[in-house]
Amino acid sequence: MTDNAWTRWPSREALGREATTRPRRLLGWVTRSLVLAMLLWGAFNSSRVQGWGLLGAVAGILLSAVVAWALFRTTLEHRLWPSLAFYGILLAIAVAAQAADFRVVALVLWCGCAITALERLPIAAALPVTVIALALYAAVNDDVWLTTLATTAGLALAGYVLRLDAEARGNAQRLLNQERAARAAEAESAALAERARIAREIHDVLAHSLSAQLVHLEAARLLIEGGADRDQILERVVAARGMARDGLAETRQALSALRGDMTPLEEFLTQLVGTTDGAETTISGERMPLPAEASQAVRRVAQEALTNVRKHAPGAKIQVWLEYGEDRVTLVVRDSGGSPGELTATGGGYGLLGMRERAELLGGSLDAGPDDEGFVVTLKVPV
Repeated sequence: MTDNAWTRWPSREALGREATTRPRRLLGWVTRSLVLAMLLWGAFNSSRVQGWGLLGAVAGILLSAVVAWALFRTTLEHRLWPSLAFYGILLAIAVAAQAADFRVVALVLWCGCAITALERLPIAAALPVTVIALALYAAVNDDVWLTTLATTAGLALAGYVLRLDAEARGNAQRLLNQERAARAAEAESAALAERARIAREIHDVLAHSLSAQLVHLEAARLLIEGGADRDQILERVVAARGMARDGLAETRQALSALRGDMTPLEEFLTQLVGTTDGAETTISGERMPLPAEASQAVRRVAQEALTNVRKHAPGAKIQVWLEYGEDRVTLVVRDSGGSPGELTATGGGYGLLGMRERAELLGGSLDAGPDDEGFVVTLKVPV
């Protein structure tokens, strides 16, 4: 069968209990229990049925309850032929009840089959069941034909309204499940992004610190190989130790930044430039608080740029310029150039590629290359 309005099952959410509120489920159980109790009470108080006949009537009522429960399970699983078989059993029990003069039981079963078929079956399968059930009901009903017609039409309409109500609840439950899944995926994505951010921060700190230490240690090695005096070698070793100490401080600062506790960017740049000979800093524009990611990008790029100058153009003069704009912050690190240092070929560090990736992750840009005198790095980050 093709999937259209006639052959489509009500959704599992519509047929199941998940989309039903607790008070509504309780009301349903109370209603079914009252109907079963009324039928059993009617059987026990029937003056026309005694002995084995009464036992058979009670057994028939209990069998109807079991079949109805099984019917709800098969319709929930969208099993058409078993569902139709159970409807056939219920209709047969109703006919037997009518023949045994249990008219109320028969009427209840016929009405229940007519309503639940429209509520729980595909329309193409529900219509024959409903027509048969309502026809049997009309055949034994002793009201005037107009009343019987109105009753059967009302029962059919009630079944269809219940179907629409169940579908609406099912749709709402599906949307709720999708929203929950989307929130869970969003939370997982946020956790992965945070892990990536932490990894990137720690990586950048280590890359900068170890690269700076490598500069001095490699210089010490070259001095030793060149037969330099003890004081020159010691100076390099002490500088490497200082870089290690600074690296630990930067690691603590990075952890503080991850907690949202950072020193002001201007103070950081001033301290950073103060540790480099021949460097000066200029800050322009109206100062504003920056997002943590943007502030960290400026700090890391400044550190990496100064390390590259010490490695590739030792002794060059360095200008660090920070400008606050309306929608972005710009960092420019320019050196005056000079002879390539003896450490030019040592180490790789995080390098320009890492700085550019960091800028692009924030929707910014990074340009690096030679100018008229030396080398210039320009970082632009939106804020």
